Amino acid sequence: MKRFWALLLAGTMAVSLVACGSGSSSSTSTSGEAETSTADATTETEQEEAADTEETVDYSDYTIRIYSNSNSTERTTWLIAEAADAGFTISIDDNSVISGDTAAIQAANENKDGDLIFGLNETRWGQIIDGEYENLSLIDWTPEWADSVGEYAYDGQAYGLVIQNVLMLYRTDEYGTNGETLSFEHWADIVDCGYSWYRQNKVGGTTNSNINSAILYAFTDPDSEAGGISIEGWKTLWAYCAGGVYSSADDYKYGFDPLNNGDVAVSTYYSSSLYGKIDAAAETSEHPLTDCWALVDIEDGTYYIAEYIGILDKAGRTDEETEAVKAFAEWFGSAEVQAAWAEEFDSFPCNTEAATLVYGEDIPEIYTIKNFALTTVEGTDMTYAAYVAAHSSEWTNIQTNLGFFWADADSAVAEPDWENLDWATLTQSAE
Repeated sequence: MKRFWALLLAGTMAVSLVACGSGSSSSTSTSGEAETSTADATTETEQEEAADTEETVDYSDYTIRIYSNSNSTERTTWLIAEAADAGFTISIDDNSVISGDTAAIQAANENKDGDLIFGLNETRWGQIIDGEYENLSLIDWTPEWADSVGEYAYDGQAYGLVIQNVLMLYRTDEYGTNGETLSFEHWADIVDCGYSWYRQNKVGGTTNSNINSAILYAFTDPDSEAGGISIEGWKTLWAYCAGGVYSSADDYKYGFDPLNNGDVAVSTYYSSSLYGKIDAAAETSEHPLTDCWALVDIEDGTYYIAEYIGILDKAGRTDEETEAVKAFAEWFGSAEVQAAWAEEFDSFPCNTEAATLVYGEDIPEIYTIKNFALTTVEGTDMTYAAYVAAHSSEWTNIQTNLGFFWADADSAVAEPDWENLDWATLTQSAE
């Protein structure tokens, strides 16, 4: 399928982009005199193609500065090359320079040179839109494909590109449940599952934070001084840390390898790249889970995030340069390009037309799970994603101040005295 999409994308990019908004034509029309020679006659189709060519604009003179956390070396290399073929010059750092959503958004805020941001998640986008970053604001913008992303939109500001979710997986063989089916009501039930589980080894990071958000979902309490989470919720997350298998080794950074090695029965992982990792499982393990894994059936569902794209209001950028940025965003979010991106990097597009191009009617199971990120939190008018955004800094501070997610056994700290904690202090950043 990848060869098919490479050919499709090449065909799409072979034609220069049509000018968006203002902009001058890069070519002039030919003489309108009638030709009598049959050999020189131009067909109606050729005339239409010529007209299209007349309206194209090359935007490559302006370098579009991009900030993103969806910036592996493979992604940035691919995007720079394909954008160039489509008539754009872009500048984007890979994750050896900027790693993670926090680093990406902080760099954009500090450098004040960004034209657009893509990636992040609803938590970060909510903060941008609410004006929490003094140097980051978005221009009004509605792409032609806006209606194709459904609920994944901040109307007039940012629009979804890729859907991600966190998953809970388990082995069904002798290294796991030996055929027993795992079903939970909540993500937090992992602490009582009776099997070994993987847990991450540090506070922070997009995937780690999303796993924590999934676990804390069952314990929302808008009246709680402990960051809007009940004390029972923090006890449960502590039990998850204390009872989980972890390591500071690089191959334990995410939860796939511990499960694939047979080190744990249950683990967590993000949806993007899962099937690719399973296809390659035998290359890295003597006990690969290629044919012996399943999703934990969790009644609540799972915590989805969407990565969005929005155009920054950059000081000093001319109208013509802004048109170049809009044209790039229009191109990147289009069904054809998002289908190629999804196929290349094993992700799932928000754009439903792109999803159909890649998967047809055969949507992978991991993207059909109920999404509790967009459910309304009882006692509030906020979705859970918005609730996470409102409390994420408090949650990070609580975990940091109390010593959650120690990286090795020697650094483990004593369990807190839960009934006698000063939450007003714990929710603040440590000095």
